Amino acid sequence: MPPTPKRWDFAPALPPRQRARLAHLHPLIVQILYNRGVSDPEEADAFLHGVGRFSDPFRMLGVRRAVDRIRAAIRAGERIVVYGDFDADGVTATALLVQVIAALGGEGVPYIPHRVDEGYGLNCDALDKVAADGARVVITVDCGIRSTDEVAYGNGLGLDMIVTDHHSIGPVLPPALAVINPKQPGDPYPFKDLAGVGIAFKLAQALLIAEQREPIAPAPVGLAERDLLDLVALGTVADLAPLIGENRALVQRGLAELNRPRRPGIQAMLEEAGLEPGRVDATAIGFVLGPRINAAGRLTTADHSYNLLTAPDALTAKGLAEYLSQLNRERQDRTRQLVDMAREHLVAQGPDRYLYLIADSRFEPGIVGLVAGRLTEELYRPTLVAEQGDDVTHGSARSIPEFNITAALDECSDLLVRHGGHAAAAGFTVHNEDLPALRARLEEIAARELADQDLQPSVGIDAVVNLNDLDWAVQEKLAQLEPCGYANPQPVLASLSVGLAVQRQVGADRRHLKLTVTDSETGQAWDAIAFRQGDWFGHLPPRIDLAYTLEVNEFNGRRSLQLNVKDIRPAQASRSW
Repeated sequence: MPPTPKRWDFAPALPPRQRARLAHLHPLIVQILYNRGVSDPEEADAFLHGVGRFSDPFRMLGVRRAVDRIRAAIRAGERIVVYGDFDADGVTATALLVQVIAALGGEGVPYIPHRVDEGYGLNCDALDKVAADGARVVITVDCGIRSTDEVAYGNGLGLDMIVTDHHSIGPVLPPALAVINPKQPGDPYPFKDLAGVGIAFKLAQALLIAEQREPIAPAPVGLAERDLLDLVALGTVADLAPLIGENRALVQRGLAELNRPRRPGIQAMLEEAGLEPGRVDATAIGFVLGPRINAAGRLTTADHSYNLLTAPDALTAKGLAEYLSQLNRERQDRTRQLVDMAREHLVAQGPDRYLYLIADSRFEPGIVGLVAGRLTEELYRPTLVAEQGDDVTHGSARSIPEFNITAALDECSDLLVRHGGHAAAAGFTVHNEDLPALRARLEEIAARELADQDLQPSVGIDAVVNLNDLDWAVQEKLAQLEPCGYANPQPVLASLSVGLAVQRQVGADRRHLKLTVTDSETGQAWDAIAFRQGDWFGHLPPRIDLAYTLEVNEFNGRRSLQLNVKDIRPAQASRSW
């Protein structure tokens, strides 16, 4: 059977007055900026051509107190543990702060918990270990904001706890020496959506400012904030942080550093992935580099990724980069297998549910989030996928814009051992005996929130264009919108009633569709690729509507434009608004 087409949501037509305000820009760019809420000429020029400024890190609550304690620890020769997370955001944040502490003459030691053996976030056994090893200060990165009991336990061990995190705030703040999270009540910091590595960078920025004002390092610090931005870009994009506001500025500058790599680990990763310096963009981070960094924490230990990012020489880095590529291939295979396994559970649970919770002892903790994401995309329903152990179940949740999954889990906190996350993604742990009650309550919450919603998958269309209007000049204009990602997606264009000249299934499992389509007026031919839409093969009429992003395809040294198809539908008699 062919796939069910998505609902196409066309952006409102550009008002003539707005076109006149930005008459110096290409009309397509004006429409896309209007869709993104950018209408002022000065704001538009800054978005397209300027790099935004960084806000003063000392405006963030907790930063000044954290800086004072870290500098005191460095002066006294005390060990400082940077306690991270096993995903790309947490690993890059850990590497960043350890590097800064070392540059200031301190002893910074990384600690990244094992996903299977320890789970996400702070744990008391780890705090026992770092305290026994001589730590006096623990700085969390990308975790800790809901770890009230663990922070209190660390206090009892004589550790000075500093929590830096970007996840949603729980009912109470942890009793730390300093809590750094711009989402906390009363925090005046103007941008609230930094990634974990972004918040670690703000702390590092404050430490470097304090060092300039009153040096404590035994020698001049040979480190500038720009030297850290490659890590910030990697973690921010890989964690799907919104690429707006200060994140946009951080990633823009970070991409510049990634494209002239100085870290042996990043150089090796680019070479292993076949990415030339100068060709690294946010898409390359999201689909090529980020998955490699994440693969280690998913299948083995994130220490491998940390060691790559901090590798001292090219030889060490090369071996680690090759290993991460191997792990990423294994991760791709396991994801496909577990998605198929999860679909069997969906059949057993039946259709027409508002939410799905799937648990199985065969699922793997490092893969369940990917499986949940894939099923959420396919079903357009909040989906929780969990590995069921002997006593407890650990899972990941992914959701749709209409349903805040972390808020839903908050309503189930009496049934959960722990949980946390964002509106669109979360993690949770539950005792096995409470799993049926958790499923029932989440389904009840989802029914309450989603009963009146149109839960059809949709694709947002930025503009309708003729294929013959597209060329390299348009592509160069679209490139000014980079970096694109969450909250600033790549523009989706639609071309209506195009001719279908060639179609063939491609890929090892024939899941993808390669097309040649023609402009309805001129007959100009275009290559198109439709990933995971191979089921359309043999079901497409001679004329179709395409929703796609325009991209550059590089193959055997040749660069060409192609359409990356987001959805296909038989040609409509008129535009569907």
